[in-house]
Amino acid sequence: MEFQQNLLNYISQFLVAADESVSIAESVTSGCLQLAFSQMPDALLFYKGGMTTYTLTEKVRLLKVNRPGPDDHDGAGEAISQAMALSVAKHFESDWSISTTGYCTPVINSGYKVFAYFSFSYKGEIILTKKLELHPKTQALNAQLYYTEFILGCFKSELNRMLILK
Repeated sequence: MEFQQNLLNYISQFLVAADESVSIAESVTSGCLQLAFSQMPDALLFYKGGMTTYTLTEKVRLLKVNRPGPDDHDGAGEAISQAMALSVAKHFESDWSISTTGYCTPVINSGYKVFAYFSFSYKGEIILTKKLELHPKTQALNAQLYYTEFILGCFKSELNRMLILK
């Protein structure tokens, strides 16, 4: 697994310069984001850690998210993604957090679709939540890698946006 080094470098440089930290709660990406952050230069200065909670039971138990409603695809919906982001930021006491939930294979609970929700929180508030949908025939690993790369790109964009706002 190889990520765009310039993307990793940019995120690292931004967080170090801002003296801000990040933590991650993953489901559908199953550790890929945590791997990417661990590969960033000076990761020890800003990356606090993460959790992979692949099942709804573990999201409820470890991240203290509320059980989802019937439209939340068994724990893979927008509200769950947001709750995961806020919970992991609180757990690790980080400035930023990233969460992912969804499906990398089409199953009955996903309506036979392949999709992911991801959320970013900053200083205890959700600042972005998006849904990504892929073709149902996308291979699981390819879906996870695509989600990861896309989310890292979106995170870079949010960092840029925050820089402009400051």
